[in-house]
Amino acid sequence: MQRYGLIGHPLGHSFSKVFFEEKFLREGRNDLRYDLFDLPELAELPALLRDSPELVGLNVTIPYKEAIIPYLHELDPIAASVGAVNTITIRDGRLKGYNTDIDGFRALIMPFLDELTARGGDIRPRALVLGTGGASRAVAFVLRELGVRFRLVSRGRGDLTWDQVDRTVISVCPLIINTTPLGMAPHVDEAPPLPYEAITARHTLIDLVYNPEMTRFLELGRKAGAKVANGRAMLTVQAEAAWAVWNE
Repeated sequence: MQRYGLIGHPLGHSFSKVFFEEKFLREGRNDLRYDLFDLPELAELPALLRDSPELVGLNVTIPYKEAIIPYLHELDPIAASVGAVNTITIRDGRLKGYNTDIDGFRALIMPFLDELTARGGDIRPRALVLGTGGASRAVAFVLRELGVRFRLVSRGRGDLTWDQVDRTVISVCPLIINTTPLGMAPHVDEAPPLPYEAITARHTLIDLVYNPEMTRFLELGRKAGAKVANGRAMLTVQAEAAWAVWNE
C-alpha cells in the first residue's frame, strides 16, 4: 500500500485527510492511504520516515513550510524561489520539495484581482499581506508574478509592524490578505489587529484560514461592506496540484 500524509503541528484544522480520503474513495483506490502526522518537533521527521517505508508523499503545513527545507535532498526551482515547501515526494529515500500553494493562491486571487483592477482603471491594486511565514511567501510570489505591489506586516520580519498599520495604510491597500493563523479554530474570537473602521466597500479581504469558514477577520470586513473570501478554494487547487506532483 502506498501511503501519503500531512506533517505539521497542530493538525486539528486539517483539510487534507478528508480531501484525499474522499478522492481515493471516488477513484476506487483501495491501495492508497492518507494519514495525519502531528509532529510537535520537526526533528521527529527522520524517525517517521524510517518507521514508515511505505510513505511516498507528504504535505507540509504550519509551522514547518520553511523549516522543512534543510531536511530535503532537493528543491523544485519554484519552491526554491518561494522559499517554502508544502509538498514532498519520497523516492528511493530522497525527499524533494515543491510548492503548490502558489497554484492554489493564484486560482483564488485572480477573480478578485481582475475586479479590483477594473475598478482602478487597469492599474493593479496595492495589497497588504498579513504575516511573513511559509504561506505568506507563496502569496508574495504570486503577487509579484501578477504585478501587484504589496507590503508585508508582522512583528518584526515585514515591511510594517502591526502598530504601523493605520487608517492611511488601509485606505491605500484595497486588497488585504491574512496568511496568519489568527482566527483559526479553536481560537475563533481572534483577528489580526487592524483599524477595521477604515475598511470600506472598496476593499477585498482574503483569509487563508478556512476553519471556521467565516473568521472574525472576514466577519469584520463583511460588516464594513467589503468583499470577503476564505482559503477553501485555494486548498482544493493546491491539493490537486500536490496529487499531480506525486504522480509525475
